[in-house]
Amino acid sequence: MLTIGLFGTCGGSKWRVPFIESFEKMGISFFNPQVEEWDPSCAEIEARHLAEDKVILFPITGETYATGSLSEVGFSILGAIRLDDRRDFVVMIEKDLDPVLDDETARKESLRARALVSEHLRKLRLNNLYVVDNLEDMQELAIKLYRAAEIVAPLEKFNPHRKSR
Repeated sequence: MLTIGLFGTCGGSKWRVPFIESFEKMGISFFNPQVEEWDPSCAEIEARHLAEDKVILFPITGETYATGSLSEVGFSILGAIRLDDRRDFVVMIEKDLDPVLDDETARKESLRARALVSEHLRKLRLNNLYVVDNLEDMQELAIKLYRAAEIVAPLEKFNPHRKSR
């Protein structure tokens, strides 16, 4: 789907707000998995978007320990990428945590996991994986990747393996 999936840090995070505002102004289609009333049908919708959206954003901010997100990012990306994939994945992992997160053990484990996952992602040799250092770069790159996908989308009808999609 010619959509940008806004995955990554959830909870009370507000990182999506400027993305949604600019995407709406530009007429860019997006999927926001952050909903007020979650129910099991949301999982099916979210999984479909992770498997099909043209651009997947996966920021992990320093607002939480992100234990689940850090373990999910590698699995989600590697599980969602196919060898013939023409979708793009943009990941950002903040290296530091908010000072209010003061559980010493959880903090130490989160910082270690952030460093490890970041390095592993940087070592992957995938043409459609981008690792950025901040949300501003993520937003700029997401818009460019979406615009590039808009140009290429009409050409897919000539690819015999993509006609049915």
